[in-house]
Amino acid sequence: MMPDEECWNAALARDRTYDGRFVSGVMSTGIYCRPSCPARHPKRENVRFFATGAEARAAGLRPCKRCSPDDVSRDERAVLSAIAAIKQAGQPLALAALADETGYSPSHFQRVFTRHTGMSPAAYARALMSEKAAQALTDEGRVTEAIYAAGYSAPSRFYEGTQGRLGMMPSAWANGGKGATIHWAVVATSLGSMLVAATGKGVCRLSFNEGREALEERFPKADLVEGGAGFAALLAQVVAAVEAPGDFAHIPLDVKGTAFQEAVWRELQRIPKGETRTYAQLAAAVGKPKAVRAAGSANGANNVAVLIPCHRVIRTGGGLGGYAYGLEIKRTLLEKEAK
Repeated sequence: MMPDEECWNAALARDRTYDGRFVSGVMSTGIYCRPSCPARHPKRENVRFFATGAEARAAGLRPCKRCSPDDVSRDERAVLSAIAAIKQAGQPLALAALADETGYSPSHFQRVFTRHTGMSPAAYARALMSEKAAQALTDEGRVTEAIYAAGYSAPSRFYEGTQGRLGMMPSAWANGGKGATIHWAVVATSLGSMLVAATGKGVCRLSFNEGREALEERFPKADLVEGGAGFAALLAQVVAAVEAPGDFAHIPLDVKGTAFQEAVWRELQRIPKGETRTYAQLAAAVGKPKAVRAAGSANGANNVAVLIPCHRVIRTGGGLGGYAYGLEIKRTLLEKEAK
């Protein structure tokens, strides 16, 4: 059970990421609610927190009819069941069929699934196929074999499904960036030297205290071009965003990770400027509250520092936690954003 103060703050914020992790018992009314309950907040002195609905019922409380706190576990079971079905099928399944299996209406199940995973059932299935495709490209070495090994019925389906996701053409992905052109530069910032690299689709690498050798290691067969007129405008936007951290949504990115990693990265981009989240909150936000360590690993696998703000994740106790480029840079970024 997490500290009462953290529970109270989550309840005040009606934070959905805490649903299923505890319930709030209102002793004056005899009911218990999920953290995101839309009902009016009770007085703090009337509230107790319980790890589960069963504990709250044992204390003589009954579930809130407005937020149905006991349905959280039902939602999680439904989502896990759907994920298992999607993985077994190896392709998207009809929303109506998934909803029927779980006892929800299609529209409600779509909302439940999206809340837990950060994407719709169809998008989740496509993400799994793309992940499998990327792995197959690495393993097979030849594009055609990889396409069919990943479960696509035809090459056209593969290119449709991975457009805007893998960034580079599949053959380039399989061959260390072969055929891809990456523009790059190392610039001085208030945080130290910063490497910025981008494909034609967006920034693919932002790091500190690295140079060309880091790109050569990641993309040994790519055409690495230092600078460039077209790249200069994007570079200026990136430098401005780093010096005055805030909203980075206007800067295009070209990143690739597993389905889970990309879900974590999307949640990182949703953290408002000046705020932080714990690793536990991050795991809960992607529908995997027990995968705290995996969420931390996905956070660390981020190749685009600052623009995907992994620095906004801290430990539950308030400690900074880790950062690939040193805690001093992380501390400075958080201080800038807090102003």
